[in-house]
Amino acid sequence: MQSSSLRRRLAGTAATALLVGAGVLAGAPSAAAKANLLAIDKVSLHAPGLQVKVTYSCDPGMDHQLVANATTLRGSHDESIAAGTIKKDKLVCDYDSHIAQVALRPAVGSHFEKGDKVKVTVFYFDNDGFSYANQETVAVL
Repeated sequence: MQSSSLRRRLAGTAATALLVGAGVLAGAPSAAAKANLLAIDKVSLHAPGLQVKVTYSCDPGMDHQLVANATTLRGSHDESIAAGTIKKDKLVCDYDSHIAQVALRPAVGSHFEKGDKVKVTVFYFDNDGFSYANQETVAVL
């Protein structure tokens, strides 16, 4: 009998902890929960390279740039790469979500065509060379 009452007590304690935790999250400012996030919305051809639509949010005063890289998944002998950057002064950093279109320029000798499968990575890059908030997706152009 002690075993079942102990289980009920533990279950009640766990349920209370979950409710308290949910209340703390619900009461937290939504802006703080969204800062410095990235999401890749769309990848498309944009002559001569690619364009990546990104939803982002960042802290006010952030001193970073938003970077996007793309690599074709054709095989190592015919790999194409492209990169693009949005400089820090072009980012709106106020905790809200914003949309950015990042134009990726292909490296010399690289090309992208309809039907190519590409891996795209977006991230923030700081002045010390660190990257964070990395997001990655695979898309067919």
